[in-house]
Amino acid sequence: MTKFISLSSGSNGNCYYIGNDEVSLLIDLGIGGRTINRRLNAHDISLAKVDMVLVTHEHMDHIRYLGGFTERFHKVVFATEALHKVLERHFCTAGKLGGCVKETKPGVETECLGVRFTPFSVPHDAKDTVGYYIDFFGQTFTFVTDVGKVTDDVVKYCSKAAHLIVESNYDPGMLDTGPYTPELKKRIKEEHGHLSNEQTAELLRRSFHEGLRSVFLCHLSANNNTPSLAFESARVALNSVGGEEVAVCALPRREASPLFIFD
Repeated sequence: MTKFISLSSGSNGNCYYIGNDEVSLLIDLGIGGRTINRRLNAHDISLAKVDMVLVTHEHMDHIRYLGGFTERFHKVVFATEALHKVLERHFCTAGKLGGCVKETKPGVETECLGVRFTPFSVPHDAKDTVGYYIDFFGQTFTFVTDVGKVTDDVVKYCSKAAHLIVESNYDPGMLDTGPYTPELKKRIKEEHGHLSNEQTAELLRRSFHEGLRSVFLCHLSANNNTPSLAFESARVALNSVGGEEVAVCALPRREASPLFIFD
């Protein structure tokens, strides 16, 4: 039995849990430790028993509590060599990672405690941003949480997983008419920014396969998107390629999702 929880998703902070009764991991630690602990405890899960952290990139909304977590629990942290060099100097993590660091390479599988995962490069405005393909004892997940455009690698790893956690950040019409500055709008739209609902829909059409069971839409903008717009765009895309049976969920921004269990 594999458990999945989105503990927070969006520019306010990102953190995701995958685990069973023996092994568990977090993808990013972008919210406070007390909040993470409280949201895990609601499902009788202990933060102290999390075995490892996979880091996607160094933006604050993804690593805010990473240094505090490693100082307190001394658990292994996986990231690429380039990202670890950034973390050594980042004020959230400098001097706090100690012997917890384990380096990964994009495209190369790593195994820890029976969990196999492969980072893959994605375009985003950080030093060395990656997505993750994770084989958690037979349940397969692909995480693409911050990405400016759909690449062949993104399609490749999304085409392999039963469960996708994929960014659907903005609705172009809302962004264009919204309150952001022209510079910020440009950054979001560029190839190292974020995915629109339409780009995510195209990714789903390109990567759909018979083994796909669920799609979780993450990192929705509070100002330039709505859960209903993101959901409808993904639903229509999946239905157009025969994915009517695939479950779709727009993850909440400032609270935990329900507990999802996969057998």
